Amino acid sequence: MMAILNLGLIVLQALGYFTLMVTLLHFRHRLGLGVFMTALGVMHFLETYLAAVFYVSLPFGVASPGSSVFFAGKLMMILMLYLQEDASTVRQPIYGLFIGNLLTVAIAWILQLHQTVEVSPGNGADFAFLNEMGWLMVWGTTLLYLDALGIILLYERLGRWIKRNVIFRFLICGLVLLTFDQIGFFGALHLFLDVPLAAFWGGWIAKMFAIFVYTALFAVYEVYIRRKAISGAPRSLSDLFGDLTFRERYNDLLERTGRDILTGVYDRSRMELEAPVMVREALRQGHFVTVIIIDADHFKDVNDNFGHLQGDEVLKAITSRLGTILRSADRVFRFGGEEFVAICPATSHQEGLLVAERLRWAIATSVRTPDAQSVTVSIGVATADEDGVSFTTVLSAADERLYQAKKSGRNCVVGRSGLVKVG
Repeated sequence: MMAILNLGLIVLQALGYFTLMVTLLHFRHRLGLGVFMTALGVMHFLETYLAAVFYVSLPFGVASPGSSVFFAGKLMMILMLYLQEDASTVRQPIYGLFIGNLLTVAIAWILQLHQTVEVSPGNGADFAFLNEMGWLMVWGTTLLYLDALGIILLYERLGRWIKRNVIFRFLICGLVLLTFDQIGFFGALHLFLDVPLAAFWGGWIAKMFAIFVYTALFAVYEVYIRRKAISGAPRSLSDLFGDLTFRERYNDLLERTGRDILTGVYDRSRMELEAPVMVREALRQGHFVTVIIIDADHFKDVNDNFGHLQGDEVLKAITSRLGTILRSADRVFRFGGEEFVAICPATSHQEGLLVAERLRWAIATSVRTPDAQSVTVSIGVATADEDGVSFTTVLSAADERLYQAKKSGRNCVVGRSGLVKVG
């Protein structure tokens, strides 16, 4: 009966830990990422202490909540941080923990040089405990670094075979890396604290159980909270007050920075900053991302025959049509002159070809020169990860196909399989 009660308490601890940390992660842009990282870091000592000395009886053996609940949760939080940020951000809390633990060991060593006085009988300084915990924390953080590196590499490698099911990849990564961690950390516990082998199996089963709990919670977050967040929700009172502040005006200025003055779409410098991030984020989430390059045919003739002001009107009309076809999640950039680049996340190559054809048709049937002649465009389409995993590689593939479209007579779309349609 006690073992079942302990198991229920562990599930409640996992639920509480996950809910708190995911809330901090979800609102990191409002609260600041430092709040999430600090909360992640201050738990490290407690995790290590509990993993060393605090064990409870469970239906499948003996385990420590510090290892099975809190450390397992921390590793999965690191993977979630990677999914929503990047690897460089993930390294920061781990480096901080490692340096802090080394500092703990160094200070504990220096403190032993003091001649201490017991101001309260029986409550003297326990230097053996400080040394023991310090080195365990250093070893635990070293393992955490290896775990974090391994879980990210495994997640990316699994993406080659499991592109769509992010939740299943999350589960596999947790099962594999926490098995590795259990072997590494238990070895230190067995060597220095003489923890029996039975605790290894109980702890390993508890970690595997915790991963299934965390994966179920991750699935709920991924499906019902993050992916289906309603962007048009009513604004809070604090947001309304923010409209009157300098920060609101400053953020609006930042949003308008990097836009092409003529057409209103983002410019090339903004593309070089944002497009690689969009591609990485889409691939990290297990989605395709399609890059479309649109080039106005014979645009020089428009400028030569009717003047640059009329040419500007044609470019404005083209970008207007792009806005009617592309989704709000897509981004359009003016690549240069009469060329535009559209980044379409969560769009397969076939879907990208259909979008490109709709763009070609919409422009050809509605955009006119001053003498009522149709303005046509040539389009090249490429998709990550099928045409590469970096934005530069995919953009280069799309650019080559745009060149093929020009050679094929213009007013057409060219994808991986060649010419799609000629008008």
